[in-house]
Amino acid sequence: MTHRQGFRVELDPTFAQRARLGQHAGLSRVVENFCLEKVKAAFDQREAERSYGVSGKDLTPVPWSAPALERLWRLEHSTRYPWFSEDGLSSRVPKEACRVRAVGFKNFFDSRGGKRKGKKAGFPGWRRRKHGSRFRYDADRAAPAGVRAVKVPGVGKVRTCEDMSWLTERLADGRARVIGPTVKEAAGRWWISFQVEIDRGDLNERRSVPAGAPACGIDVGVKTFATIVDDDGAVTEIHAPQPLKAALRKLRKASKAVARKRRGSANQAKAVQRLARVHLEVANQRADFLHKTTTDLARTKRAVAVETLNVTGMIANRRLARAISDLGFGEFFRQLAYKADWYGSAVWVASRWFPSSRLCGGCGTINRDLTLADRVWACGCGLTHDRDVNAAGNLLAAMKLDQQAA
Repeated sequence: MTHRQGFRVELDPTFAQRARLGQHAGLSRVVENFCLEKVKAAFDQREAERSYGVSGKDLTPVPWSAPALERLWRLEHSTRYPWFSEDGLSSRVPKEACRVRAVGFKNFFDSRGGKRKGKKAGFPGWRRRKHGSRFRYDADRAAPAGVRAVKVPGVGKVRTCEDMSWLTERLADGRARVIGPTVKEAAGRWWISFQVEIDRGDLNERRSVPAGAPACGIDVGVKTFATIVDDDGAVTEIHAPQPLKAALRKLRKASKAVARKRRGSANQAKAVQRLARVHLEVANQRADFLHKTTTDLARTKRAVAVETLNVTGMIANRRLARAISDLGFGEFFRQLAYKADWYGSAVWVASRWFPSSRLCGGCGTINRDLTLADRVWACGCGLTHDRDVNAAGNLLAAMKLDQQAA
């Protein structure tokens, strides 16, 4: 059975290659804005035609699809953007930029029509340089060229900062294939991410959950990131590093330095890079913690019961918004789900309305007066509960009941 997963490696380009990567990122931005311009122009033309009484199939068609956008780009780029051909940039980048725009339009209409789950997708906007530098290639146009180099069309062979033997060995014997690379810049550093279709059978079997592993319930929170109650009664607390909270002073200092520099100056550019490095460090610390925690849980617990959190609603509380965002609850649950599938564990998700914290684990009474400030509470049956431990235990019990009923 094959899985799709990402493999990201940092590039070590020369100065000339950095400039070339930047040119391709700029090309992707230009093409995306070109596509949006064409769609908006078609919309405006249709509105004008309706005012003249034109309707139905006689209206100007809107180029929603990637092939339609690609055709328009091929027709006009030689006159509007002659530098594209003159500089010898890769033709695969515009192709993927058109696809990215087409997907954005589709997501917008699917979201508006109720066909797409999750947060409502807005209409695609203009891409600007401040939004970041990134571009894509289709299929395996960009691929490893050895364990320490990557072939990037239009740029050349670029060295990597890390060994890629894990990926190259699987590509060589057919256990994996690259289906879409993305190149991205952050804080002056460049990465390439390979979307890979891979057979993980041997790897998952070697790292699968032991037969006698415990089941557990997990309650997540701001004070204690995760309180874990195993079915053998063991209680474990995991505390998050909260990298944003730790870096706030450094971020304020770096942000002030940017604001005090003359706009557009070389010194401001350097200050922006320093600020970006702090943000990147915060993101890396959070990602490292979440990956290590979810991997450990998926490989040591045969079943995990978790709650459904309304993270968007929780962030609406301005006193908790920063702390909740710093923890990354949504990414924690996402990683736990796919890693459990890899290693043979199971994730059971409670209903959003399940009163895990308010429910007494002894008598089943619901304490409707419980507040966020109540870390310990006493039930009328005589039991005294630690809020987080009680919630995790209730999730574990609910999962067992559901499994028995099934």
